[in-house]
Amino acid sequence: MKLIEFTKMHGAGNDYIYVNTMKYDIPDPSATSIAWSRPHFGIGSDGLILIGRPTTSDADFSMRIFNNDGSEAMMCGNGTRCVAKYLHDKGLTDKNPIRLETRSGIKVLNLHLDADNKVEAVTVDMGEPVLEDENQFDPAVRIFPLKGDRGSSSLTSDPSPLTSGTFVSMGNPHYVIFMSEDVEQFPIEHYGPLLEHHAAFPQRCNIEFAQILPDGSIRMRVWERGSGITLACGTGACATAVAAALTGRAGRQCNIRMDGGVLHIEWDEATNHVMKTGPAAIVFEGKIAL
Repeated sequence: MKLIEFTKMHGAGNDYIYVNTMKYDIPDPSATSIAWSRPHFGIGSDGLILIGRPTTSDADFSMRIFNNDGSEAMMCGNGTRCVAKYLHDKGLTDKNPIRLETRSGIKVLNLHLDADNKVEAVTVDMGEPVLEDENQFDPAVRIFPLKGDRGSSSLTSDPSPLTSGTFVSMGNPHYVIFMSEDVEQFPIEHYGPLLEHHAAFPQRCNIEFAQILPDGSIRMRVWERGSGITLACGTGACATAVAAALTGRAGRQCNIRMDGGVLHIEWDEATNHVMKTGPAAIVFEGKIAL
C-alpha cells in the first residue's frame, strides 16, 4: 500500500480527482477511478484525471480522463481548465498558453490570472466541431432529418416527446436536444441513459437538454456518457452553442448556463474553432491509499 497525493478540483461544478503521474504511478486508472469516485466510500467525483508528460514535442503536458464508471473519455473541457490551474498554481510551469495533449488532440489553454498570480479562469481552444462522424453517429438511424438543421434527426425508438436533436462532436460525441418545455423539470435521469445507449451512437453519447432563455443565454442540463447527470460539461457546452448557431437559435457567441455555473462559448467564424472560457477551482487536497 502507498499513499497518493490528490487534488479535488471543479470547473463549474464538474468535479474530478487530479493526480500528477510524473510523481505517482497509477497502474489501473479505470479501477482506481471507480473506487475513488464513489461518494461516502471514496473521495467522490465525476471521475479521475491523470496529468503527465506528453508523447509529442508539440505539447507541454498530457491528460487522461476516466469517468466514474471506469471508462476512458476522449476529452473533458472543464477538466482541461482545471489541469491548467493545477500546473500553473503548483509551479509546474510558467508557460501561458499551455499546450495540453488529450486523446482528441492538443488543446491550447490561455490562462487568466488574478492579482495574486493564481489562475481564476481559462480560455480553451477546443478546436473545430465535427458535424458528421459515422463512427460516433450511425447514419442508418437518421430518419426524418429536419430541413436546415445540419446533423439533425429523429430517433424513432426514443419513446420520449423529444422529436429531434443535433449531433456535434467536440472530440467526444454529443447529441443536443432543444426543448420548448421547462428543462429544469424534464426527467433527464430517465431519458438520458436511453439516449446514451441508443443504437444511433456506436460509442454511446453525451446528451444535452437545452432551452433558450429570454435573455438569449442557453440553459443546459447534461447526461454525460459514463458519468450520468453532472453539474457541468465543457465539451457539452461547446456542442450546445454550436447546435444553437447551426439551427438559428443563437449567434456565434453565447453563455451556457449549467447546474454548476456559466461558460462563455464563442464559435469563431474565421477559424471555425470553438473557444470556451470559464472558471477552475481547487476544492481540497489530501492523500489516499492505493
